[in-house]
Parts: sequence; structure tokens; C-alpha cells
Amino acid sequence: MRGPVGTSPGELTILYRGPLASCDYDCPYCPFAKRRDDRGRLARDRAALERFTAWVAGRDHPVSVLFTPWGEGLVRSWYRRAMVELSHLPHVRRVAIQTNFSCRPGWLAEADLDTLALWVTYHPGQVPYERFLGRCRDLVARGVRFSVGVVGLPEHLGQARRVRADLPGEVYVWVNAAEGVVYTDDEADAWTAIDPLFHHSRTPHRSAGLPCRTGDSVISVDGDGTVRRCHFVPAVLGNLYDGTFTPGARACPVAMCDCHIGYVHLETTGLYDVFAGGILERIPARPHPG
Repeated sequence: MRGPVGTSPGELTILYRGPLASCDYDCPYCPFAKRRDDRGRLARDRAALERFTAWVAGRDHPVSVLFTPWGEGLVRSWYRRAMVELSHLPHVRRVAIQTNFSCRPGWLAEADLDTLALWVTYHPGQVPYERFLGRCRDLVARGVRFSVGVVGLPEHLGQARRVRADLPGEVYVWVNAAEGVVYTDDEADAWTAIDPLFHHSRTPHRSAGLPCRTGDSVISVDGDGTVRRCHFVPAVLGNLYDGTFTPGARACPVAMCDCHIGYVHLETTGLYDVFAGGILERIPARPHPG
């Protein structure tokens, strides 16, 4: 049995985002809705992902990977293949992906489910509810580790309540505060009834000068291998493939952090304890957090 993510000396967690920017959904709050990548871009994305997968396979120290594509990755065969291949490597502690899970689930039969996990987002209006619920129930039946969440828009509240009621209690349902929305206490209470950890998303976290694991044990990597501390700080720290990146503790240089994949790594939030063993797939250590 492999150890929990983030507990091994020298372990590196990588947030990977390649050139892919196309999606099969057209959510009005997403700039990549129904965007189409041409064949050239798709070919570059595939080659970049295969290069990254080969790099991970060649490591001799623990690695965990979260794929955070701008678009939808699992509708592309090369992302499904990468997830399966990485899940079987003994030094890979976790491989996860942010996904709308619009793809068929059969490919999961080939994966090591002790290692693979999914961060699934439900987008009301983009998929029939019963189809989405059926996919989630399929994941439960297969024993796949996954969380499910929604964007906390007022028009999504009813559907979010329905998801929470229809899924088993052990499936964590999270809520991301919608960009630009200021929640009253009553509105926040309604979302907190679904996600007891909603308060972490409701208000941006002060981060300037505070200790953060990004740049040291957690890094962001793009399709060219360029390393940054995270997706939200543009400064380049080197390249994964040419040996110019050296991990090191660095205080956060930005004033505020308002995205879960960023602030979860801030040491001051204490979220490594809350999500112990499930940091990348956003699964708390307890079924009913808070």
C-alpha cells in the first residue's frame, strides 16, 4: 500500500497544464467554453503530455500529479492513457485530473485505483442530471476515489442540493465560490450546508510573504516543461527537462490567493491536515468535514 500524498521526504507534487484549451461544454462562466483546438494544437498537446509522462516514469523519487487542463482532458485518449500508465508506476503516489467526466468510464478498468483519483465538476445545464448522477454512481461501484463539486452560482443551488442528497455521504461535494460574487451570510450558510468547507472558498486568503509549499514540494509545469511555483505566479523558476529548476522554500509573492489549487498549499490554512491523503483530488480526511 502506498503512503499518503505529501508525506514522503523528497516527494514532488506537480500541477501539469499543457496546451489543451478545448472543451465539450459551453459554460457561460468559462472562457474556454466550446472552444476548439486545431489539429496542430492537439498534436502539440499530445506530444507534450507524452514527454511529461516519460519524465515522470524515469524518476526514482515519489511523484504525485494533478492534471489541470484549461479544457476537458478525458475526452482525449492521450489523457486517459497517461492516467492509466502513471497509476501503475510504483513511485507515483497519486495521479488525478480536474474533469467534467463527460467521457465513458470503461477505461478505468485498466487503472490502478489505489493511485488514480478524479476531481469532478458538475455543470448544470451542460449535461442531463440523471446521466451525470449515473456516471458518479458508476464511479462509486468501481471503487474510484473522487470528489464532486459545483460553482456556487445562485442558479446552481437547487441542483447542488440535489447532488448532495443523491450521492453517498462518503462522496465529498465541494462548492467553489463564483468569481465576482459576494455572498451574504445567509447565502453562505446555504452553500455551507452542502459543503462544510465552503468558508475556505468564500473569502480569498491573504498570502503575501506567507510560507507556501509551492516552488518547493509543489510546482506548476506547462507543456514546454517551464516550471513556476503555481499557476497564479508568472515568474519562471527553470525547466523540468533541462535541470535548471531547483526546488526551494519561497514565501508567496502575491497579495491574495483565491483558488483552491493554490491556497490549499499555503501552510497557514492548515488544509494539508483537513485533506490528508486526498489533497490533489480534493477529498477531506473525514467524510463530513467541519
